[in-house]
Amino acid sequence: MFHLFDTPVAEAALSRCDWMALLARAPIDVLEAGLGEHAQAQHHWLRAPETGLMMVQGRAGGTGERFNLGELTVTRCALKLRHASLGNAVGVAYVLGRVHRHARLAAVADALLQDPAQQAGLNERLLTPIRRHLSLKRDQRAADVQATKVEFFTVARETDATTDDGDAE
Repeated sequence: MFHLFDTPVAEAALSRCDWMALLARAPIDVLEAGLGEHAQAQHHWLRAPETGLMMVQGRAGGTGERFNLGELTVTRCALKLRHASLGNAVGVAYVLGRVHRHARLAAVADALLQDPAQQAGLNERLLTPIRRHLSLKRDQRAADVQATKVEFFTVARETDATTDDGDAE
């Protein structure tokens, strides 16, 4: 599925909702590599990682009445970083699944990205590789779907202004 935050506009400033969406979908190894030494940053838990269920709703036809589609497993956490230049920055994360480490790394990245001095560097080291990974994943999924695509066609009958015996209709 294509999301606007997957392809950033060069002149647009980073918005928190965009980077949080990217962090929630990022693989753990890309998060760890992008955060570098910050992955082990000292922090104080405001809400330790906890896993629960969240109800997902759909709409009939995409725009119709809402209905409950099902439940998803979600892990959330909130932490306060103890970082010299940030003061006490607060990071929050909600990620699909039960991986507490993923939620912690996403919350650390969220707290760091709130510092304007670190945004450009983290955008290059962290968010750009995540966008690249998600783009490759999307392209691979599209190629897999394309490989199974079946082209249906119908042969349209050619119609004349005349019938079989030459009379006009």
